[in-house]
Amino acid sequence: MGKDKSELPYRPCAGVVLLNKDGLIFAGQRLDSEIPAWQMPQGGIDKGESPRVAALRELFEETGIDAAQVSIEAETADWIDYDLPDHLIGKLWGGKYRGQRQKWVLMRFLGDDDLVNIQTAQPEFSEWRWIKADEMIDSIVPFKRALYQTVLAEFRPLLLPTT
Repeated sequence: MGKDKSELPYRPCAGVVLLNKDGLIFAGQRLDSEIPAWQMPQGGIDKGESPRVAALRELFEETGIDAAQVSIEAETADWIDYDLPDHLIGKLWGGKYRGQRQKWVLMRFLGDDDLVNIQTAQPEFSEWRWIKADEMIDSIVPFKRALYQTVLAEFRPLLLPTT
């Protein structure tokens, strides 16, 4: 690794809490994981991109869902950080980051499930499903659990079905 972990910066990232009409959250099983590792769409923020623009881009890249099929309902008030476990620091992002600093955007999916396509140009998920918030927290890898708890606690009043 070379550097002390505390000297490394956080990678700027945007995440998406995508709700369906039933108030359930999109969860994708990571394609690169041999263990159950369900997560919400997320990815790096490109230079010059706002968190919302990055979130919409990542949503499309990972699920095939475009901006016309969602409504943006909220964004986390602050950036939320998480640290990678030591054994992953040298393996992800060229060892340049200690973890991620994330802004999360809550979006409502306006389309039907047949619009979801995880077989994208660079697939990240092997399968997907809609789940409740508590199941989402239980399904994420342990080092991201506190982050997911924080994000979903902030959005909890909005995690409702549309009727």
